[in-house]
Amino acid sequence: MSDTSPFDFHAMHDHGFVRVATATPQVRTADVSFNCDAVLEQARAAHAAKVDLLVYPELCLSSYALDDLHMQSALLDAVERSLATIITESAALSPVLLIGAPLRHNGKLYNCALAIANGVLIGVVPKSYLPNYREFYEKRWFAHGRNIIGKTIAIAGHEVPFGVDLIFASKQLPGFIFHTEICEDFWSAAPPSTQGALAGATILTNLSASNITIGKSEERHMLCRAQSSRAAAAYIYSAAGHGESTNDMAWDGQGVIYELGDLLAESERFGLAPELAIADLDVDRIIADRMRLQTFNDTAEAEGRPEDYFRRIAFDHQPATGDIGLIRPIRRFPFVPNRQHRLDEDCYEAFNIQVDALMRRFQASGAKCMVIGISGGLDSTHALIVAAKVCDRLNLPRTTIRGYTMPGFGTSDSTRKNAWKLMKALGILADEIDIRPTANTMLDNIGHPHADGEPVYDVTFENVQAGLRTDYLFRLAGHHGGFVIGTGDLSELALGWCTYGVGDQMSHYAVNAGVPKTLIQYLIRWTTTTRQFDEGTDTILLDILDTEISPELVPADADGAMQSTESKIGPYELNDFYLHHIVRFGQRPSKVAFLAWHAWRDIAAGEWPAGFPEHDKNAYDIATIRHWLKKFLQRFFAFSQFKRTAIPNGPKVSSGGALSPRGDWRAPSDAVAKVWLDELQQKVPEG
Repeated sequence: MSDTSPFDFHAMHDHGFVRVATATPQVRTADVSFNCDAVLEQARAAHAAKVDLLVYPELCLSSYALDDLHMQSALLDAVERSLATIITESAALSPVLLIGAPLRHNGKLYNCALAIANGVLIGVVPKSYLPNYREFYEKRWFAHGRNIIGKTIAIAGHEVPFGVDLIFASKQLPGFIFHTEICEDFWSAAPPSTQGALAGATILTNLSASNITIGKSEERHMLCRAQSSRAAAAYIYSAAGHGESTNDMAWDGQGVIYELGDLLAESERFGLAPELAIADLDVDRIIADRMRLQTFNDTAEAEGRPEDYFRRIAFDHQPATGDIGLIRPIRRFPFVPNRQHRLDEDCYEAFNIQVDALMRRFQASGAKCMVIGISGGLDSTHALIVAAKVCDRLNLPRTTIRGYTMPGFGTSDSTRKNAWKLMKALGILADEIDIRPTANTMLDNIGHPHADGEPVYDVTFENVQAGLRTDYLFRLAGHHGGFVIGTGDLSELALGWCTYGVGDQMSHYAVNAGVPKTLIQYLIRWTTTTRQFDEGTDTILLDILDTEISPELVPADADGAMQSTESKIGPYELNDFYLHHIVRFGQRPSKVAFLAWHAWRDIAAGEWPAGFPEHDKNAYDIATIRHWLKKFLQRFFAFSQFKRTAIPNGPKVSSGGALSPRGDWRAPSDAVAKVWLDELQQKVPEG
C-alpha cells in the first residue's frame, strides 16, 4: 500500500485499487436522529465490505426536501449533535465518509459535504451552484459557496478546512485523492469537479438529492460518463432515495460509479431497503492515463495550475489488508465487448474502418487489382472478406481480387480446401502455386539438412516457406499491376509472430494490423450473423472459425497433429489481454497478472461475450498466467520491436491501441526486457 509496506500480490490495494461505494440510507423527513442512525448503519456495512470511501446523498442527515424547515434552529442544532456522534463512531470504521448536511457559518446557511475519516472531520465543502428554477428553490434557504476559499469552519468542536478549494489525499493509499461537489454543481456548465481533477483528484464525488423524472436517470449516466471521461477520473454519484418527502417530487436512490467513461457499478433504483453499490477503482490506471493525455496537463496549465492553490488535505484511514477480492468487471477479452448490442456496434465499426481504409488506399494506388495469399486460416480469410466488400462498395467485380493459395510442407487438406471454397464462393480470381519445389531448391542452395532428407524443421525451414509466399505475391502484384494486401494481425505484431522483410511481415497495405486475433474471430462471425455475404460463404466462414490456429509450416507429426501456434507462443486470449493492459495503460506485469488471474481463474465468474461457445471457455491458474506473461514480455519488449518498426501502413481500429511506429507505439528496437521480467519474477507467485 505504501513504499515501505511489503508487497502482497493478492491484495488489491497493493495494485493501486481503492474500494468505493454509494450509500442509499433510509431517511425520515426532518428526523435527524433516525437519519444519523441510518448513516452509521450504512457506514458499518461498508466497513464490513472493506470499503475505503463511502458517498452519501445530499443533505442525508437532515433529509433534503424540507423546504423552510431548513431554517429551523432546533433542526440545525440536532444536525450538529448528530455529526459529533458520527465523527466519534467513525474512529472504528475503515471508510472515509462523505455526508451531506446543512451547516451554519457567519450568519449564513450552507448546503455542505462533510469528509470524515478515522474519527476526524477533515474538511467541509459547500455547494457552489444552487438551483432556483422549476421545482427547485434552494436560494431561499442556502448561500452559495463559490467564493469560499482558504477558510475554516467550526463544527461540533472541530475547526476544519472549509471551502471549494479542497481535495483530500490518503496517507495510506497513493493515488487515493478525492474531490467532492454537490448535485447541481454537476449540472453547471463548468462543474467544480473539473478543477478538482486538474488539481490532482483521481476520484470525483457527487452528493445529490436530484429528484427523479422520466429520462433523468439516463441524463445522470450521460453526465457521469462524460465527466469521468473528460476529466480522466472516476466519478461517484449518490442520489437521495425512498424516505424523502414526496409533497411535490419523487426519488429513486440512484447510485452510479464510473471510471474513465466505463460504468463499474449501479444501485437498484426505487429500492426500499438501504443499499451499497460497491466497486474497486483503479486509481493507478487513472494516473497512468493522465500521464499519456497531454491535453489534460495542458488544460491544468491553461487553467492556472489548480494544484497550486487547492488545499490538499492529507488524512489517515484504515484500509483493509490482504486478499479482499476484487469488485469490478474485468473483460476477459478487452478488445471484444461483452454485450450483444455493443458487439454489433463495435464489429460494424471495426469492419467498416478496415473496408474504408483499404478502399481509399486502393483508389490512391491506381492499382489494377488486389493480390492476397489465402491460407484458409483466420487472418487471410478476414483480409479477403474486407477486400470483397471494398469491391462491392466501389462497384468493381470481385475478380479485381487475385487470390492465391500456396501449399507448403505443412499445409493440411482442410485448410487448402477451405481456401479454395472461400475464393470460389466470393467469386474472385483464384489460383494455386505449390511452393514446395521452389522451397526445396532454396533449401538445397543454402545447404539446409532438409534438402538431404533429414526431418529438420527449424526457423530457417519455416521462413523459407513464408518468404517464398510473400515473394510470389509481390512478383504477382508487379506482373498484374496490383498491390499486396497484408494479412497479419495486431496480436502477431505484438509477439513478433511473423517473418521479417521478405515474409508475412511485409505487404503494400496491412489491413489487419490494427485488429487483434480475438476480435478477428468476432468480426468474421459478425459478417455471418449480419448477412454481409451469401449463405454459402457464411457456411465456409463458420468452418474456418472452427479450425485450429496454425502457421502450417511444419508437416504433421506421426499422430497427424498439426503445428500449433498457441502451444508455442501461448493462448491468444491471454496474449491479447496482456497486450491491452500493457500497451494501453502501461500496467506493471504484476498488475497485469493480478487482473488476468481475477478475469480467467473461474469459468463461471464474470461475463463472457455474447454468444461465446461453451466448449471454448477456458480457465487459467496463476502459474499458467505467469508462464505465458513471461513469454509475452520477452517477445514484446526484447525481441519483436524491429519488426514493428518496419511495418507497412494499416488502419488503427481499436482505442486499445495499435503498434505502428507512426501511430500509438514508438519504441527502440534494441531495448531489453529486464525491468519487466524482474518485476514479474519478484512480485508474481509461481503457483
